[in-house]
Amino acid sequence: MKTRRKLIEKRELKNRRLGWKKEKMKNPLYDGKVNLFFYVVVAMFSIVLPLATSSVWSYNTNRKSPKGLKMDEALLTVHNELLDENLTVSWLCDHCYHCLFLKLGHIDSGQFPGQPASAVFTISTTYSVTLQVNSTKSHIELCRVYFNFGEFGAYSLWIKNMNPENVSCYIITDREPQNSFLPILIAFFVYTGFAAFFALGRYVMRLDAVKSLISRVCRIFSTMETDRLINSELGSPNQPSELTGRGLASLPVPRSCVRLRSLDTFRGLSLIIMVFVNYGGGKYWFFKHESWNGITVADLVFPWFVFIMGTSTALSINSLLRRGLSRLMLFKKVLWRSLQLFLIGVFVINPNYCLGPLSWGTLRIPGVLQRIAFSYLVVAVLEMVFAQRKTESISMDVNFASLQEFVFCWPSWICIIIVETIWLCLTFLLPVPGCPLGYLGPGGIGDFGHYPNCTGGAAGYIDRWFLGENHIYQNPSSHILYQSTVPYDPEGILGSLNSVVMTFLGLQAGKILIYYKDLHMQIMAKFLMWGLFLGILSAILTQCSKDKGFIPVNKNLWSLSYITTLSCFAFVALMIIYYLVDVRGCWSGIPFFYTGMNSILVYVGHEVLHNYFPFQWRMSDGQSHAEHLTQNLLATTIWVFISYLLYRKNIFWKI
Repeated sequence: MKTRRKLIEKRELKNRRLGWKKEKMKNPLYDGKVNLFFYVVVAMFSIVLPLATSSVWSYNTNRKSPKGLKMDEALLTVHNELLDENLTVSWLCDHCYHCLFLKLGHIDSGQFPGQPASAVFTISTTYSVTLQVNSTKSHIELCRVYFNFGEFGAYSLWIKNMNPENVSCYIITDREPQNSFLPILIAFFVYTGFAAFFALGRYVMRLDAVKSLISRVCRIFSTMETDRLINSELGSPNQPSELTGRGLASLPVPRSCVRLRSLDTFRGLSLIIMVFVNYGGGKYWFFKHESWNGITVADLVFPWFVFIMGTSTALSINSLLRRGLSRLMLFKKVLWRSLQLFLIGVFVINPNYCLGPLSWGTLRIPGVLQRIAFSYLVVAVLEMVFAQRKTESISMDVNFASLQEFVFCWPSWICIIIVETIWLCLTFLLPVPGCPLGYLGPGGIGDFGHYPNCTGGAAGYIDRWFLGENHIYQNPSSHILYQSTVPYDPEGILGSLNSVVMTFLGLQAGKILIYYKDLHMQIMAKFLMWGLFLGILSAILTQCSKDKGFIPVNKNLWSLSYITTLSCFAFVALMIIYYLVDVRGCWSGIPFFYTGMNSILVYVGHEVLHNYFPFQWRMSDGQSHAEHLTQNLLATTIWVFISYLLYRKNIFWKI
């Protein structure tokens, strides 16, 4: 026990020293230098990013795309040298699982040898494509070609008869495609360069020689200011100036905040990515939501935000209960906050508000904030009912010490298991008219077109039956790739059950931080163990496959494997950020920390002001990834800067 106490005392001493360093960094002189340096970096960034991408714009301008082509499209000219054989060309995106071929067009037969018939089509370049050539008359497949087309490229598909029984198809490149990923590479180097410049600047400003030089300069200006005050009879030399060393020493040093910066940093990181992808993400496919099974960058952020909300809920409720707040008052606070979030989501951040007066007949009821409100309400009530009023940090001599986060809240776990059981039963056992039992597909042309109106299976059926087709999302991500026609809401009722489970997993991260307070290695080990366990569970559910597992990873359904996979990522990411920010103190969480401190304001603001300058403007080339990327990055950066200004003014919007 003595050894254990000494270890804890050493860690507390180390934490106090680290907190003293952070407090020392908060003095007015240091803040003034950091503020000035931050303003300079933002100003330089606002100038350099457009200049850096101007070269890409000029590159795209000099190489104008063929008339009628849009982003992620190429020009395909089909040449048919077969005599007396009309052809039908179909295409299939290789990203579309078990899909039907879609008709691209018809080509007449060649008139004379050496004079092929030709037809021009546009084709998608987002994913690899398989082209199928059939005889229009007999519908017999003559040949098939697999190819990965490039954006704004021009290609020719030649169909020749090598011998009476063999038809040859091959593709040649008539015009080289443009490198659509070059703007991302430039933006990456620009942001990385400014991050390195900012880190180097902060390091230089912490050097003793630089601090001494700045102090001397400040003293010179302070002496000049004192003389001016004496001469103007507006001051007294006996009163210490705020910029002098004596004045600085007399100022009270602010107490270190008990708020974990790593949580705000992780929340801010998720929010910044969310803002960027909501603004368009440069119109790149991997910054858009996945069509059905699988995940992209855009599919990471919402579950992470929900996860961190659960972590913060555990810490806040534990703090309020320890202060003596009654559970009834706490329930009123939780209920009022949930109601506010729900109403903001329905009436403020509604996709139909920009189309004119609010129409009750087409008002979308589900949404992001609505799901957050529901998840928060359920998990917060569970924690409020079953949480202990006094939760002390863990003692390593207690039996089952490593399982305290389970032992002390086993009723909550039973409730969550019941919630997940309800999701499993409704998903796989609820009969849906015209659909197979337990259907998880996208409908449309998926599953070879057998179930075109079964998008989402039980999840879609429950939303359409309970809410009505006019009150759910009308254009889900499956519309484009899978050609689905029925409305489907990715924030629907059934998926909200798994959102509750995701929030509860985040709550466990908060309990770990409470029970293992100041035991950094144990906290990180717990995070890693949770991440490993959830990762193994995801591998079992998906069979390490995108489409062939028991329960595929699917953001539209918020499937069980989706929340286990994203929770695995969240635990690992939180462990890394916690180590860098709160343990080692080698990263302050900037700039994500600022947005994490004002998350509701940034989210609501970026949704409401989406179509206004300076977040959006009329582009000279609407089919340029470079221009879209620049606009979206600058808009996101502006919100980071707004968050910083609000943080400096101590303005926070809390619900």
